[in-house]
This record gives sequence, C-alpha cells and structure tokens, in this order.
Amino acid sequence: MKYAFHLLFIALASLALTSCNQEKTTGSSEAPPNIVFILADDFGWKDVSYNGSDYYETPNIDRIAKEGFCFTNGYAACQVCSPSRASIMTGKFPARHGITDWIGARTDTAWRSAGRNSQLLPPEYERSLSPADTTLAEAFKAAGYQTFFAGKWHLGNQGSWPEDHGFDINKGGWEKGSPIGGFFSPWTNPSLENRQAGENLSLRLADETVNFLQTHHPDSTGQPFFAFLSFYAVHSPIQTTEKKWAKYRAKADRQGIAPSGYEMGHFLPIRQVQDNPIYAGLVETMDEAVGKVLRGLDELGLTENTIVVFTSDNGGVAAGDAFSTSNLPLRGGKGYQYEGGIREPYLIKVPWMKAAPAEIAAPATGTDFYPTLLELAGLSPLPHQHQDGISLVPALEGRAILERPLIWHYPHYGNQGGEPSSIIRRGDWKLIQYYESDKQELFNLSTDLEEQQNLVMKHPEIAERLHEELFDYLNSVGARFPRKDPLYDAQKEQAYLHSIENKLLPRLEEKRQHILSPDFDAGDWWGSQVIKD
Repeated sequence: MKYAFHLLFIALASLALTSCNQEKTTGSSEAPPNIVFILADDFGWKDVSYNGSDYYETPNIDRIAKEGFCFTNGYAACQVCSPSRASIMTGKFPARHGITDWIGARTDTAWRSAGRNSQLLPPEYERSLSPADTTLAEAFKAAGYQTFFAGKWHLGNQGSWPEDHGFDINKGGWEKGSPIGGFFSPWTNPSLENRQAGENLSLRLADETVNFLQTHHPDSTGQPFFAFLSFYAVHSPIQTTEKKWAKYRAKADRQGIAPSGYEMGHFLPIRQVQDNPIYAGLVETMDEAVGKVLRGLDELGLTENTIVVFTSDNGGVAAGDAFSTSNLPLRGGKGYQYEGGIREPYLIKVPWMKAAPAEIAAPATGTDFYPTLLELAGLSPLPHQHQDGISLVPALEGRAILERPLIWHYPHYGNQGGEPSSIIRRGDWKLIQYYESDKQELFNLSTDLEEQQNLVMKHPEIAERLHEELFDYLNSVGARFPRKDPLYDAQKEQAYLHSIENKLLPRLEEKRQHILSPDFDAGDWWGSQVIKD
C-alpha cells in the first residue's frame, strides 16, 4: 500500500514541481532547489556564539544564522533524541508516532534495574519508524530528488535504517545513538568504514556529504538533492584533541574559573557554567565540519539554489551523560521538561528569499520542517502525513502564521534527570503536567523565560484550558502513560537521592577542576594524536 501511494505521489509531485518551476518561485533559477539538512545531537540553545555563548566558537553555524532565518522560539519535538528525530522524519508529534523515548530505554518493570527506586513505571514505546509513514526523505525521493544520509540515525534496528526509509545512500546511520568507539577512528559502525586511524568522525561525515555533492551535482545528474547530515556530535563521550583542549582551558582561565560549577536539581546535579574545554573542542570541530559543507556548496556553485537547515534534536546536556554544558538562562537541559531541554538553535537559510539577517519569534518545532521544505521546493503538502506540522513559509515571508498548540509527551524518566510529564505551549503560555505528583506548572515565557514563577494559582482558568486541550490531543492519538510502581519504596528513593547529592555532586566538582587544571592529561587524547590537529 505504501509503495502504491509512492507511485501516485511521484506523478502528482512531478506535476507540482513542473508548475513551480514555470512560476520561478522556488529558487534563483528554473532548477528546483536543493536541500541540506544539518542536525546536531544534544546541542543546546546556548551552545552557539550567535546566541550569546562567549565560550564556544561556532563561526560556521553563525554564518547560517546571519544569512538565514533564526527562529528564536524554535523547538525540538522531544527532550531526548529518537522521538525528535522521528518527528522530523514524519511531521508528527511523539505521542502520535509512538516513539516517546530514546530507542533502547527501559520500560515498565525493567526500569527498576536502573536502581532509581522511582514512583512510576514508564510505558512501552515504538522501537522503530513505522513503514506506514512516508518519511521526509521518501517524499523528496518520490519527487525526483537524490537522497543522502550521513551520521546518526537511531530510529530502529537493521531493517529500519536510512536506506529503508527513503535514503539512496547511507554513510554511518544505524541503530546506535552514540559514536561507538568514539570520535576518532577506529570506530565501530557497519555503515561507515574506518579509513585512517585518528580521523575525526564529524569531519569524516562532512567529507562524505561534500563527496555526495560533488558526485551527484544537479548539473550532471539532472536531479536536485536532499542531503541529511546528522552529526553524532556533541553526544557523549565528549572527546577532543590536546590542542583544542589547551585553547579552551586557557580561555576558561582568562574568563575566570568559578569555584563551583553545579547545583543540585530534583534528581541530579545540573551544570551552571560553560567552561568544559573538552566539550568546547568537540563543539568547534562540529562547527568546522559544518564549514566544510558550506564551502563545498560555495565551490560547487550550489549555494544560491540550496536551502540549508540547522537544528538539534534536544537541549544541551547539563545533567547526566557527561554533564557537558549549561543552558542558562534556560532551565534544565537534555531530558528535561523545561526550556533548556527542548528549545534549540532553529535556522533555515533560503538564499533567494532575503539578503539580511532576520529573527522570527513565532514558535516553531521539529514537525514543521516537513511541510515547510515541501512548500519551499514547490511540492504539494501531505497533510495526512505531517499532521502535527505547519509550513513556516508565511513566517519567512514576513506574515503571521496560525497560532496552534505545541505538544510534548515524555512519560519516562530521563537519564539526565527529567521527570515523566507532558507539555503544551500555546502563545506565550506553557503548562507542564507531571505524572508522579499530578501537579502542574504554568509559565508565561514572554516574562519568565527562566521558568521560575509558577502561575497556576494566579491563572487557574488558563491552566484548566491548556490542560483540557493537552489531554484532548493525547487521548485522541492514543498516547501511553506511566503507571504507579506497586513496589515503590520512598525511603529507598531518598537514600538514592542522598547518595547523588553527597557523593556524585562532589565527584563532579572535583572532575571539573581536574579537567581545567594545566596538568590535565588525557593520555593519547582518545586516539586523536595519530593525525596532527
């Protein structure tokens, strides 16, 4: 059935593309536009220098922001990776497509083995993209585009890899969500062979992308391309070269090293400062990889007819994993229900639409890329597929877009300290519904971006209206919810939390100071010393 639909869609898309080209509305020439979609992993809203970080250096990402549109209220569809990535590919919120946690996370009674002694047992979730969905790649492939994927996939085991969901070429995409073997070759990846010991993974993925652009240039193939570069960076394990570590250690020293770097959150310590020189080096290398791709477009004469997207799949890791970064003034980070967990860099460069920088305040999310890119390419929308996304083209043209609710559903415990919850944002108002306590938090993001003032008691009517709208949606799509653990022991949970605060927190502070010490030595620097930095 899916493939019969594809045949029909090919015919309809071809007609739409022909019509669009006749009207000359999609690019600088009659050729249909190319698309390069760049997705970072665990990269936070404040991890870019264009957005105010004075520690990390991201000149190439900044270039996209300068030359394109920056959505200042841009979001991932979930606070962890797999659900967000599925939402980009399908145009559906996680509660609808069913992938509500990172694929591999434990559920129901298996969650007890995490040793957290939690009140709730997380529900089951879908473990791969549904073959019934027409992915964004399949939509473009059906319209005659060459499709390419490089990097992190994490949307199912073999049989649900990129090549099974519309990508002609796959370099590095498989079921794993982290770089197995690290960021320096040799790594373990059945879709990306090792080429040279010490080679950097982010730069290699950029090379593979540029090679695709060179060998599948529209002038030689007669086809436009849809290239999806999905970095494993800046996911843990965080690794960099000695040279980059030294650069950022010295920078942290010049800026003044704070005596402490963490505050205790509900479940875990949360990083409060950006001063990790290893993470900063990892960020810079990813940015260099972005620069390689942008220069490749320039050198091939493709820049003026190529849409470039840059975003991330969830917030920066302020707690859990490698405790890498701070998202302040946003609260929390990856895995959290607060803005630090879901608000992202959200950039769309459409060369022929503008020549000056522009910021757009309209809320946008990962599901919106699907209908937006279709419209920019002159293709017909697929409303039965991208049911939770809207086209952002009116906003790009300076017009208002329809106010609609944005909904997040994460009925799980995050490895980073997030709580089972669901969220709705409508306009400036954001409501969080918690499943442990059944409590609610209501924030006005226009006046309280830091989410410090819970306004439920002051505006109960707004909370009630948003709560009703949230659960009308969740129930309509058959969302799954956590259940109480009948074996829950409050004393055991308190003992666990006491250990986190009194043992883990001091260790983290000690490790932070060690990494910032001039005497820090990472040995062979994760294998990077084979190649000169």
